[in-house]
Amino acid sequence: MIFNQLFDDVSSTYTYIIASDRGREALIIDPVLEKTEEYLKILQELDLKLVKVIDTHIHADHITALNELSKRTNCTKIMGEQSKSEVVDLKVKEDDKIEIDKIELKTIYTPGHTDCSYSFLMNDRVFTGDTLLINGTGRTDFQNGSAKTQYDSLFNKLLKLPEKTIVYPAHDYNGKKFSTIGDEKNNNPRLQVDSVDQYIEIMNNLKLANPKMMDVAVPANLKGVTLDQL
Repeated sequence: MIFNQLFDDVSSTYTYIIASDRGREALIIDPVLEKTEEYLKILQELDLKLVKVIDTHIHADHITALNELSKRTNCTKIMGEQSKSEVVDLKVKEDDKIEIDKIELKTIYTPGHTDCSYSFLMNDRVFTGDTLLINGTGRTDFQNGSAKTQYDSLFNKLLKLPEKTIVYPAHDYNGKKFSTIGDEKNNNPRLQVDSVDQYIEIMNNLKLANPKMMDVAVPANLKGVTLDQL
């Protein structure tokens, strides 16, 4: 299997290129616009045909390459059914399957960071977007976020996956590339709570500044345009 984890050091975003082998169909998860040429180069070098591109949610810290990759490769643009994106081709719901050549992703609706956040389970690994991070969880204070809803997504969905399941998030700010469900259960400080109320209290007291790109990234990603087209 081809599994490339790429990093954008401006937004600390992880992007994933996945295919069963060289010369096969490929999909990309959470691409960053400025990295489009890099993705296309990798696809060309591996003789891959990009057929599907997925965003785990509407991003607030970077502009997605979802639309640009579709223009360049004619791939299908995929998001969850709650997404307000105006350019998505296929909207998935809980327990849907996203398939390419010999690879299958199961969709898991994991709202809380945003109301359109999805995770995607592929055999021994799960792509958690901004819902479950390594030693953290995605903030819940904008884009219809909800700490209560995120608690449910975490404790009643993601943390019920097998403990050996590898966690691949959409971001990391400390140089870590992956974790496991078991490690997060045992070590993630935000998950060491006894109740939903404790979790809500933690999330409501983070006092984080808004992402620098938020005011332009969100509308750009909703419309599938670049900054100069807003």
